Amino acid sequence: MEDLTKIDEGIEAKADSEDGALYEEVIKALKEVYDPEIPVNLYDLGLIYEVNILKNRQVQIVMTLTTPSCPVAEMIPGQVENRVRFVDGVTDVFVKLVWDPPWNKEMMSEEAKLELGFF
Repeated sequence: MEDLTKIDEGIEAKADSEDGALYEEVIKALKEVYDPEIPVNLYDLGLIYEVNILKNRQVQIVMTLTTPSCPVAEMIPGQVENRVRFVDGVTDVFVKLVWDPPWNKEMMSEEAKLELGFF
């Protein structure tokens, strides 16, 4: 994956820290955003590659779409940004859309594969 320019130095969220709690809330929010053509949320589809909690509680999300020719390619990153922006404690959101590595069905969660009949 290409190197990303961050506003500030990122930190790994820890489950027992304040940033870990924010990280979990961001993941919950991401699970509320759906591709309008697929009845599975973006997170379980494997379209979210990274979620970084930066200093000052800024959130950086690296994501992709199922294909570059996705008809909603311009809409979905904005939906992700808007939904995460409403998570209590988030001060800013930065979404980076990438195409490398390309998405494939193996990136989906087991639940998503079951929902879509890939078993």
